[in-house]
Amino acid sequence: MGRILIIKHGAFGDVIQTEGALRDIREHHAGDDIIVLTTPLYRRIFERCPWVDGVMVDQRAPRWRLDQMWKLGQRFKAEKFDMVYDLQNSSRTATYFRWFFQNTNWSGTAPGCSHPHRAKNPKKIRTLDRLAGQLKDAGVPVRYTRHPDVSWLADDVSGLLAEAGVTRPYIVLIPGSSARHPQKRWPYYPALAKRLIDEGQEVVIAPGPDEQELAKKIPGIKLHGPRGFINWFELAGLLKQAAFVVGNDTGPSHLAAHIGAPGLALFGPHTTAERTGIERKNFGAIEVAHLSALPVERVLDEIHLRAKLPEREAEKVS
Repeated sequence: MGRILIIKHGAFGDVIQTEGALRDIREHHAGDDIIVLTTPLYRRIFERCPWVDGVMVDQRAPRWRLDQMWKLGQRFKAEKFDMVYDLQNSSRTATYFRWFFQNTNWSGTAPGCSHPHRAKNPKKIRTLDRLAGQLKDAGVPVRYTRHPDVSWLADDVSGLLAEAGVTRPYIVLIPGSSARHPQKRWPYYPALAKRLIDEGQEVVIAPGPDEQELAKKIPGIKLHGPRGFINWFELAGLLKQAAFVVGNDTGPSHLAAHIGAPGLALFGPHTTAERTGIERKNFGAIEVAHLSALPVERVLDEIHLRAKLPEREAEKVS
């Protein structure tokens, strides 16, 4: 039995997109122990993942903290890994390769590694294609990498929905994004929510800890749960049952896309939907040069087209 390490520090949307790659690695290493190295923030997600056997937490100490790096190296040494799949492919993980794993089979883009998926700038390759290419270079048959399915993340949220008064099919709006990328936020969710409610639709918002004030401006049912915000597993359950989802280019939108929910993501100039891999059979995207120039009417028309709303409701749109 071998020991396999998979490195994936984040971020949330990227963690979601690695699901298929994890499953392919699991099938390729069916008799081996598979451990994921991740940050504290995503530990619980990987602990639930059916394709891995354990989780190591990396605090990502500054690399100049040689005492902490030495301790991390000792942990790696004690685990005696036979193979490392670097799905993060960052400068930090390149450092890990140089310091700790030069005598270990390594799949990633670190210079000199055994099975690099080489490109002048790998980050410009479509995310799922980059993962698939990396695994192919490492000799891993690719069946699931381009088709992540995180249904196993979803909790039963029927109690939460009932408590909030959600009793019929609902549309989820995801108006936030990382605080570091406010340019990813489409500014007209309040107007969109009002139009949908006027049409007779049930609108639900599940704001995270940093989105409470933003959510107050948007009409609809706020799903807070007993903690003031719902966790990722509850969010997955909410999205899995949604009639439709509209969101920005942010982790929860990627979760919706890869859990099979029908929906739509709104993209400005920061990147392309094609590059992120968010578009699925039932999940599309609108791309514009400036999100502030994307009118509510265009988003509403796309919802009507994709969500197949009853004709009597669509007729109410002026």
